[in-house]
Amino acid sequence: MNTWKSKNYETDKSAKPSYFNLPPLDVSVAFPQATPASTFPPCASDYYQFDDLLSLEEQAIRKKVRECMEKEVAPVMAELICIFPLSIGRRQSFHSKLFQNLVLFILLVGYGCPGLSLTGSAIAIAEVARVDASISTFFLVHSSLAMLTIALCGSEEQKQKYLPSLAQLKTIACWALTEPDYGSDANSLKTIATKVEGGWILEGQKRWIGNSTFADVLVIFSRNSTTNQINGYIVKKDSPGLTATKMANKIGLRIVQNGDILLKKVFVPDEDRLPGVNSFQDTSKVLAVSRVIVAWQSVGISMGVYDMCHRYLKERKQFGAPLAAFQINQQKLARMLGNVQAMTLVGWRLCKLYEKGKMTPGHASLGKSWISLKARETVALGRELLGGNGILADFLVAKAFCDLEPIYTFEGTYDINSLVTGREITGFASFKPAPMSQRSRL
Repeated sequence: MNTWKSKNYETDKSAKPSYFNLPPLDVSVAFPQATPASTFPPCASDYYQFDDLLSLEEQAIRKKVRECMEKEVAPVMAELICIFPLSIGRRQSFHSKLFQNLVLFILLVGYGCPGLSLTGSAIAIAEVARVDASISTFFLVHSSLAMLTIALCGSEEQKQKYLPSLAQLKTIACWALTEPDYGSDANSLKTIATKVEGGWILEGQKRWIGNSTFADVLVIFSRNSTTNQINGYIVKKDSPGLTATKMANKIGLRIVQNGDILLKKVFVPDEDRLPGVNSFQDTSKVLAVSRVIVAWQSVGISMGVYDMCHRYLKERKQFGAPLAAFQINQQKLARMLGNVQAMTLVGWRLCKLYEKGKMTPGHASLGKSWISLKARETVALGRELLGGNGILADFLVAKAFCDLEPIYTFEGTYDINSLVTGREITGFASFKPAPMSQRSRL
């Protein structure tokens, strides 16, 4: 009998257990002690009553966007990370519900745009990022980069032709500056635009371009082969010679489709060259505004992480007491809360400087670099507070931790933005190393 049992065990032990392919337990069953982010926590981060600084219109926008994100996105957020890209049908259904509620905060006047203040747009993008940074990045690229470039640098005909449908999200745009060989040193880009009869031929490659795989309109920056200056062009999807493929293996902003763009003798008619982009300096007008918006993304992410930790620490118990009752956890939570207050007020001041016509590139760069640095610290503290659950998307913090890394980097790294401010306050540019001097005989 013992021999039979032994043989039977030897035969079956290589087979997987009968429960191996069972679906995972719902997180509310597996971990009932704390509420997951699918039921998003109430906002607890406005400790200094920032709402009092907002107009009634801006308060209403904040409320509307917050309600939309908590209702439409939070319940499916963890699922979207794991199954992205969505099927076309599901993506269209999800987008239509979401976009109907969020289209209101595009920062432009006229051409079907609501014409919000920068403050209104900034707090809206923060409310989106509070729940999901990927969706806020979609809007950053679409409106604060592509649409703003057309509005600031396009002809009246181009504005009339493209902006109304973009404002209603009937068409989607992307903004292509970065190249495989030139990220921070974007001024050295080598995509070439050659003048031909009736238009231009574009040859080159772009990388890290958000929205590019599904954009209807692509704003492409290329070097004019005659003047050697940077020019801007509007390229339509499916133009002969144009391809955009999704980048794989990202760990942050996974819902965003960043793409590699290849331009092989792509013809762009004269009417689609942006007349207001004649040098790299012309991109600075756009980048200054977008850096403010990116700073507010960091504010929003930090708000969401604080809100999640605030609720979690009250619900989760160890050693017979809620985690919120322990001194070290209170210290970390207070530090996070202080960061959020400071980040919010710096971001608000940036918006007011812009609205008064006083904001400089150095202001925008300092705001983006410092706020994203403080956001990194805040999210890291949140990751500590949640322990093992801090690496699960179900409790937001792990996702926010990964999402913040690309935000800390794009629109100028911390170091590059510091150098932009440094140049402004000292009068010396230090982006390139000093020339190598002759070696001393000593």
